[in-house]
This record gives sequence, structure tokens and C-alpha cells, in this order.
Amino acid sequence: MTLSLPHKAAAGLTLVAPLLAAALLAGCAVGPDYKGPSNAAPLSTAAGQFHRAGVAPVTDAPPPARWWEGLDDPALTRLVDRALAASPTIAQAQARVRAARATLDQQRAKQLPSGGATGLAAFTEIPSGLLGQGGSSLDLYSLGFDASWELDIFGGTRRAVEAQGAQAGVAEAQLADAQVELAAEVAQAYVNLRDVQARLALSTASADIERQMLDLTRQRRAAGTAGEADVEQFSAQLSQTEAQRMDLTGQVERTVDQLSMLTGAEPGALDAELAATAQVPTPPVQTPVGDPAGLLRRRPDIRTAERRLAASNAQIGQNVAQLFPKVSLLGTVGYSAVNGAGLPSGVNLASMAAPYLSWNILSYPRIEGEIREAKANHQAAEAEYRASVLSALQDAEAALSRYGRQRQSLAALADADASATRAAALARQRYEAGTVSLIDALDAERQRLQAEQSLAQAKAALTNDYVALQKSLGLGWDAPASPKLAAADLRQR
Repeated sequence: MTLSLPHKAAAGLTLVAPLLAAALLAGCAVGPDYKGPSNAAPLSTAAGQFHRAGVAPVTDAPPPARWWEGLDDPALTRLVDRALAASPTIAQAQARVRAARATLDQQRAKQLPSGGATGLAAFTEIPSGLLGQGGSSLDLYSLGFDASWELDIFGGTRRAVEAQGAQAGVAEAQLADAQVELAAEVAQAYVNLRDVQARLALSTASADIERQMLDLTRQRRAAGTAGEADVEQFSAQLSQTEAQRMDLTGQVERTVDQLSMLTGAEPGALDAELAATAQVPTPPVQTPVGDPAGLLRRRPDIRTAERRLAASNAQIGQNVAQLFPKVSLLGTVGYSAVNGAGLPSGVNLASMAAPYLSWNILSYPRIEGEIREAKANHQAAEAEYRASVLSALQDAEAALSRYGRQRQSLAALADADASATRAAALARQRYEAGTVSLIDALDAERQRLQAEQSLAQAKAALTNDYVALQKSLGLGWDAPASPKLAAADLRQR
């Protein structure tokens, strides 16, 4: 069906055409274009390796995202994967990403025309004598369509889309940061569990030896070769060990419940699965850490600061656009008829098209204040980004230092454990030869267990330092789930 517009409506569209052409051809937007952050750490990124890389056995190869698999512990791998899939913390962060993307879609929709259809059917009965004549009826029918479109001539709406796209990037980076935090927290809790279980077993063995020593001392007191003070000394030592055992048992229970919570399960859900004692997983001989430039690209907290910087830059343009006039197109077309006769015919067609201009001239002082505020917020975002970069580098360097020094400490404790083991073996040989008493041999064995316990704690500390190193490198998160959104972010940069 072909419609012909009345002369005045056609003239209105003729006036609007130049404005429409200008809007379609306008490719620029007011305000500064985002060019990305400045290099906040030029010396580190140019160095090609971390300053403390020589302290620890590391390489500059790109590190794997699933770093926990390098510990070669199937139980740990299952727990981390379960946590990343079922943790309420991750679910919250994922929901925030979906909400941010939905807000971005809403903002993009503002660039398009909006409108709606209307329909009316009115039935009226006029009583006789009301208008000085007999009664009558009137039926009115109307069908129409209204539309409006704000022409984004100066780019205020485009800047709003740009800002919201950056905010969606913030939500994605915070999700990645939550994944990094959770993977590290699960691994550290698992290492602590295996450490406490091992120390509990050693403490139980120590208690058995101390109990034998106490029994022997009581026998010697009865024989007159030991005093009451000797008995009290060994009794107090045994009581301390038993108290330590109770504390370690409670730590095991609390750590298992912590792992249950981290994996999205109820307390007690992992009791059977983690009841058996296992060795603390050990780090690989060589650990790939990459270089500082890769760290800055990978750390989610730096990505968060960078996206906030991009959003603050776009918000400057949003506010600047308020200084300029806004032009909208308003239009309506529809049919109206009495009694429904000939409703869809050209005779009953009514239409209107008109440009609408608004300009906040009297609001300039307020707008200029908002522009200054946006610029100040952008400067604050720049400072926040720089602080995030420096903090990330310091975090990684400190983690490398702790990891390397802990390896050296572990080597010294391993020597002490070996010496205690040799001393206990010599004491057993001398006891069998009759040159020392049984209580002396048992005391040497007790000291060996104490040295072994210190070595076990040092091994757990080393693995925890390895986990902290992986966390400082920003590892443990997956790539963004929306390639389209990620590409849009890159275009904005």
C-alpha cells in the first residue's frame, strides 16, 4: 500500500533531512578520545625479567593459567575445579557481569529510534435533549504509530555507551579477580590441611614415645634411681603434647569445613573424602613466571583499574555533550474514522513530523561543574591505575623473594632433620649395645620427630609461598566469555 503525506508533513521532513544527514555523517564525539593508560612502570617492563627472579628457581616462560595442576595432586585439582564451578562468590561475580552487559544493551538501545503503536475504539451514546435534539450514538476508531529519535550529533549517547562498555569490562575483570583469589584460597587451605594432618600424626607418635618415657621414669622412681621432679617433668611434657594433639585435631576439622564452604558445599560434606592423610604437594623444580609486561597485561586488578580509567574518560565527553543542543525527531502517523467506515483509507490518514531542539543554556554553570568533577575523577582513576601497577609489581617481587628464601630455609631444616635421624639411629644402636638407657634412646627418637615436624611445616610453608607467587602473577582465571564484548573493549582502547 502506498501512502502519500500531506503537504505540511512532507515539508517538515524536508526541513529535518539536513539534520538527519548531519547526524548520520557525524563520526566524532565531543570530549577526549581514550588512548589507553600511560606506562606506569617503564623500567620494569623494559627489563624483561623480575628484579628478584634470581632468588628463586624460576624461568621467564609464560606461566600456565591452571597453575595448580603443576603441583600434581589430583585431590587438589578436583577441589579447585569444584570451587570455580560452584562457589557462591563466583556466582555473584558472574551475575554482576550479566547485569553490566544488560545495562550496556540498554544504553546501546538509546541510540535507536523509539516508538509504539496505539489503537482506540470509543463508543458514545448521547441522550435525547442533551444537545437540543434527539438521542444519537457516536463510534470513534483510531490506529496510529508514534516514534521519536534523539540525533546523537555531538556524541553524548555514544560516550555513554563507551562508559558503560568500560564498566562491563570492570565487572569481567572483577570476575577474573575472584577466580584468582578463590583458586589460591582453596590451594592454601588444602596445603594447610595436609600439613596439619601430617603434624597430627607426628604429634601422636611423639605422645606415644613420651608416654613410654614417663612410664620408665615412674619405674625408676620406684626403684630409687629417679626423683619426683623427673616424673613431673615428663608428665608436663606429655600433657603439652596431648594438648597440641587436640588443637591439631580441631584445626583439621575447621580446615575441612573451610574447603567445603569454598567449594559451595555444606560443613561435613568433605569429611570422608579428605579423611585419609596425604603428603603436602610440592612445587615443581622450575617455575615459569613470565616477565613484568606479561604480569601487567594479565593481572585482573590492573585490568579493573584500566577499565575504570576508560569509563572516567568517556564520562568527560558525556558531560561536555550537555553544553550543546539536542535535536530530536518526533513523528506520528495514523488513521481516524467515525463508525469505522473507511478506516484504512488515505482519506482518513493523519501524519506529523517535526524536529525538536532543546538547549540547556541556563544550566551551563552546573554542567561546567560536572565537567570539572569528571576531569578530577579521571585524574583520580589515573592515580589508581598507577598505584595498581606498582602494587602488583611489588606483590610479585615480594612473592618471588619469599619463595626463594623459603627454599633456602627448607634446605637447612632438611639438614637438621637428617642429623636428628642419624642421632636417633646411633642412640638405638648404643641402646642395643647396652651403652645408653632406653629413656635416652627414646628421647633421641622424640627429638627426631620434632625435627621432622619442623621440616613438614617448612614444606607446607614453601608450597603456600608457591601458591602466593601464582596469585601475585594473576593466574587462575579464564578468558572473557563474550568475545564480542572483549573486541568492543579493545576498539575503545
